[in-house]
Amino acid sequence: MCAGTAVKRGRRVLIIERSKKPAEKIRISGGGRCNFTNIFATPNNFLSNNQKFPISAFKRYDQHDFIQLVEKHAIDYEQRDHGQLFCLGPAQQITDMLLSEAQGAKLLTHTSVAELQKIDDTFTVKTNKGVFTAPSLVIATGGPSIPKMGATGFAYKIAEQFGLNIIPPRAGLVPLTLDENTLKSMDGLPGVAIDARVACGKKSFTEALLFTHRGLSGPVILQISSYWHQGQTITIDLLPNQNAGEILLGAKKDTPKKDLHSVLSSLFPKRFAAKLCLWTDCHGRLGETSDKKIKSLAQHINAWTITPSGTEGYRTAEVTLGGIDTKELSSKTMEVKSTPGLYFIGEAVDVTGHLGGFNFGWAWSSGHAAGEVV
Repeated sequence: MCAGTAVKRGRRVLIIERSKKPAEKIRISGGGRCNFTNIFATPNNFLSNNQKFPISAFKRYDQHDFIQLVEKHAIDYEQRDHGQLFCLGPAQQITDMLLSEAQGAKLLTHTSVAELQKIDDTFTVKTNKGVFTAPSLVIATGGPSIPKMGATGFAYKIAEQFGLNIIPPRAGLVPLTLDENTLKSMDGLPGVAIDARVACGKKSFTEALLFTHRGLSGPVILQISSYWHQGQTITIDLLPNQNAGEILLGAKKDTPKKDLHSVLSSLFPKRFAAKLCLWTDCHGRLGETSDKKIKSLAQHINAWTITPSGTEGYRTAEVTLGGIDTKELSSKTMEVKSTPGLYFIGEAVDVTGHLGGFNFGWAWSSGHAAGEVV
């Protein structure tokens, strides 16, 4: 995006790519269909130590601008839940589109950087394919999430070299892990999915929750993981917008001979219903179950509290939280205030989107912002 924007301004551009192919994260995103943006994207969909930082870039290039670009290249797409936009064909279409837009820029793949420095007003980059110089240098190398795709903390090393502050990075949009005893209590549940509202502090999301062999995953867990910190408790509402106590006590009054497990199985997958009965020691007929036990069960359904032991880390994280401190950058151009000609864009910066195409949206917006001025 940055290269294409700069080329259209008549700039000579060289893209140095460490991998054999460009845009591997685009290729694997969205199950191979690329969730390339979100129709509802706003600056409020991002986490940053400076929540106002993304506003400028988004005002000048937002999801609607990118959608126009997708339509210009005749790429068919569809809108899914929560405003997510996906290609109907392979994700490679988005990569091909961006390469087409950047036609005129030179792309060097499988190229590693050995040394980088600035002398006077010129940047010098030494690589395994030669030495290159330029008055402007853009770092668009992301964060360390999904290292098997070639992701590294390269951007942070460059930031440190130029004396920039870095907000401590950590895994975001990542499954949460549970301790051994909690996992044993959930034996038999991996693969079970339930729509739930999950809260951490004042932040909450409502989407699908998935039980795994390591703990909890699914869209709602990935979302809340970006707000969760070690030691914090999350609260899970397994019946969002419904009062479990009223439902169960009403069923007890209307159908006292009905088995409690049967009632729960009408609300949840059978395997999970059985676990609820086991965890709360609620068995047998509704009429033979005390109101106190039913209320305790209802509390477990509407406000189940769990303290995760950690996350699965960068190995499965979809994005990296933290990064280059936005105080070091111009929100309009992404240029480093203390080092003219040096820019950081995308995931390397302390701007992290929610799940659902928002992080690609930040890549397009911040890339365009830098491309307008480099």
